[in-house]
Amino acid sequence: QVQLAESGGGLVQAGGSLRLSCAASGRTFSNYRAGWFRQAPGKERDLVASLWTSGSADYADSVKGRFTISRDNAKNTVYLEMNRLKPEDTALYYCAAQFLGVGTYTGWGQGTQVTVSS
Repeated sequence: QVQLAESGGGLVQAGGSLRLSCAASGRTFSNYRAGWFRQAPGKERDLVASLWTSGSADYADSVKGRFTISRDNAKNTVYLEMNRLKPEDTALYYCAAQFLGVGTYTGWGQGTQVTVSS
């Protein structure tokens, strides 16, 4: 089973940028649809961006045009580039993997905290 580990979170001012990393082990990540999720206190965990094995990407409306998901197959890693950050982007960010884009997401890591100050 794929195992994932997130990193790259931190504290940033509104308008700033961060790049999150999701490193996979145990399986070849390129065989999975990769998803970045976030969960703010008191709210449900939402899908922010996903990257299909074909290379096509989907984004939540709230981050479209500001966030970019990408993959480095040589490093077995998926990234989330976040620009023009807003206070409402503050959340715990997780990555997960969906084998061949079917079924449930697995491999959840511990998450990485992103805090955007106003």
